[in-house]
Amino acid sequence: MKKALTAIAAAAFAFAGLTGTASAENEKFVLISHAPDSDSWWNVIKNAIKVAGDQMGAEVEYRNPPTGDLADMARIVQQAAATNPDGIIVTIADFNVLQGPIRDAVDKGIPVITINSGTQEQSEQLGALMHVGQPEYDAGFGAGKRAAAGGVKSFVCVNHYITNPASVERCRGFADALGVELGNQMIDSGLDPSEVKNKVSAYLSSHEDVDAILTLGPNSAHPTLAAVRDAGLAGEIMFGTFDLSSEIATAIKAGEIDFAIDQQPYLQGYLPVVILTNYARYGVLPSGHINSGPGFITKDNIEQVEKYAGEYR
Repeated sequence: MKKALTAIAAAAFAFAGLTGTASAENEKFVLISHAPDSDSWWNVIKNAIKVAGDQMGAEVEYRNPPTGDLADMARIVQQAAATNPDGIIVTIADFNVLQGPIRDAVDKGIPVITINSGTQEQSEQLGALMHVGQPEYDAGFGAGKRAAAGGVKSFVCVNHYITNPASVERCRGFADALGVELGNQMIDSGLDPSEVKNKVSAYLSSHEDVDAILTLGPNSAHPTLAAVRDAGLAGEIMFGTFDLSSEIATAIKAGEIDFAIDQQPYLQGYLPVVILTNYARYGVLPSGHINSGPGFITKDNIEQVEKYAGEYR
């Protein structure tokens, strides 16, 4: 699959460079995410669609619900479909909320690629061309296996976006790998940094036997790290997180965070634009779905990715 995608991208680049006609096509695509404006993790995907759009000679618009409200996101999908773009790239943050608008877009003949949240099976049910993302339960399970190997018996999963089922799957996979019930080991932290820190601090105070912490992205990792430092547990408690940021990279180097689970969001933004452009122009399409992750970032490989954090990683 990687070779096929590389060939597609290379052919597109060569076509654009040698003939100059690719830039004249000017396809219009819309990427719609579930992320609120405050979620900086999506900057990598925003950068990816800009790079891909420039290379392909296509126009790519990023849209999202400012507060993360999924009903608002559903309306954005409907609005985007009404403009008849050449393709829609969309997250399946909640299948039940979004299935109607996404299916309507597909029924209109608009090519759709789902990314990030959701499953490959859900993508197929919606009639999308493919899904580009990380199997969330499997990623959580992989993180849990690492924790189990380190002797972890109990943990807290700091879920900053509990209304997104994919977030719960990350926590559930972690718990299953440890052979424990998820239960109250998952806390609904919300997005406010002060609230996240306070809730994690309270949990650590009332659960002195907790062996590990799992956060689901920078929004929860950054304030959780502050809580861990305040408790004098930095470097003493196993700490894993999803996704990467410059602060997370620094904490990995310092031994305060053991690993980050990298779903390679750049690929989630970049590849759909390349694929949809080639599909619109030549009718070519890779077969099957694309797993962009999980990969694990540790002290052993952080130097390779640190300089790209927040832009490409």
